[in-house]
Amino acid sequence: MNDTKTPAAPELRIPAEALHAYVRAIWERAGSAPREAELVADHLVMANLSGHDSHGVGMIPRYVASLADGQLKLNEHARIVRDAGAVLSIDGVKGFGQVVAYEAMEHGIERAKKLGVCAVGLRNAHHIGRIGHWAEQCAKAGLVSFHFVNVAGDPLVAPFGGIDRRFGTNPFCAAFPREGQTPLVLDFATSGIAYGKTRVAYNKGVKVAPGYLIEHDGTPTVEPKVMHEEPFGSLLPFGLHKGFGLAAMCEIFGGALSGGYTTRESTLEKSNAIINCMTSVILDPNAFDAPAAQAEAEAFVDWVKASPLQEGVERIYAPGEPEEARRAERGANGLPIDPTTWQQIRDAARTSGMPADEIEAFASQLR
Repeated sequence: MNDTKTPAAPELRIPAEALHAYVRAIWERAGSAPREAELVADHLVMANLSGHDSHGVGMIPRYVASLADGQLKLNEHARIVRDAGAVLSIDGVKGFGQVVAYEAMEHGIERAKKLGVCAVGLRNAHHIGRIGHWAEQCAKAGLVSFHFVNVAGDPLVAPFGGIDRRFGTNPFCAAFPREGQTPLVLDFATSGIAYGKTRVAYNKGVKVAPGYLIEHDGTPTVEPKVMHEEPFGSLLPFGLHKGFGLAAMCEIFGGALSGGYTTRESTLEKSNAIINCMTSVILDPNAFDAPAAQAEAEAFVDWVKASPLQEGVERIYAPGEPEEARRAERGANGLPIDPTTWQQIRDAARTSGMPADEIEAFASQLR
């Protein structure tokens, strides 16, 4: 059992390029084609680089367990099941979310560039990870996007006023491309913190801030173990009734409108799988009568940043800028990974079929 009173062990600092090679090798050993392994590694390592360790390489053990359960399907691809022109319905067939979501966005980008707008309903995808990754993919193509996601059948969050798990962390994301700059990207779980952040805290042996967790009887707690040891507690939505309302709409837009499913008693997931459904709306800003859109956006960002700072605050960040700063710092200094998570990844590599000598060879390169 994890004792959150034990002092946190020193973290490792691993170069992004070396970690990327390790992740690719794990999934190729597990049976992924080289391109699939590359896309998975791209996504997971970028999540760590961006400071979102909850959605980074620490997910590998869960994915390996889901593969063993027969839920995660390797080398599958996004399947268009209905093409209505500006609306695409796509089945992820439980393929790697890092692959099928990438392909779904590519379909949506191509259609939005042709028609000005495309709505993409992706259903039945294995964990699609950090949603900002898909918004950034659209922004790189010069397109605006917003995304509603549910975590189908995997309740972790209590509704406003309730005390037990009824729905997932249900992210919302939106992005606006900027000429010559990184895009504005808003990406957050509708729970106060992501479930993966409790996993990171649990593995490090530290507490979480107040206001995010309750025990099974509704008592507030700062112990992440309530999400990982029975009797299980729950996450709370951010912003009280407002976060709960947005989470509910993400559940319905992501799960129902996509042609997937919503969370309820008959759909509860009993394996290690994480199934996401996502409804994305992708827009070409050039299709609007808004020639000054970029200038107006920049004027607003400049105006906001000119606000006098509160005591102890160094700067005001626009959406997406904290991730940009973390990428620079972590790219230079390596990705921090706690020893417990690192051991779990090594164990997962062994389970995936990587020989012990190969695991040790990678480990020696990463020290």
